[in-house]
Amino acid sequence: MEEKKELLLKNIPFSTPVDIVGLVDYEEGRVVSRTLCAKPHVNITLFAFDKGEEISAHTSPGDAMVLVLDGEALININGEKIKAVKGQTVVMPANVPHSVTASTRFKMLLTVIKQPVGIKGL
Repeated sequence: MEEKKELLLKNIPFSTPVDIVGLVDYEEGRVVSRTLCAKPHVNITLFAFDKGEEISAHTSPGDAMVLVLDGEALININGEKIKAVKGQTVVMPANVPHSVTASTRFKMLLTVIKQPVGIKGL
């Protein structure tokens, strides 16, 4: 009997070209997300923001990289406001307050990399 392999990625077709921008749709007055990977050390999520929508200030235990797929956003990292447009990437360092606000309708691919936590003494 063949053992079933655990998939590391989900909610995305395998072995075929994919228009990643089309995997999330805009919705009026909302932030829409689609999780592609949720593992202890890596999270990858697609987001579609309606104009003016935001993810309010918070911190993350890992470095968070935003890849702007469509539109324009204002990314606030510890009080520094950064304008990011389609094709640009901004990295938000771990444990530093940050927020993301859609200046226009905006899509992003968010990748968060967290430090593995080892067990001391082993």
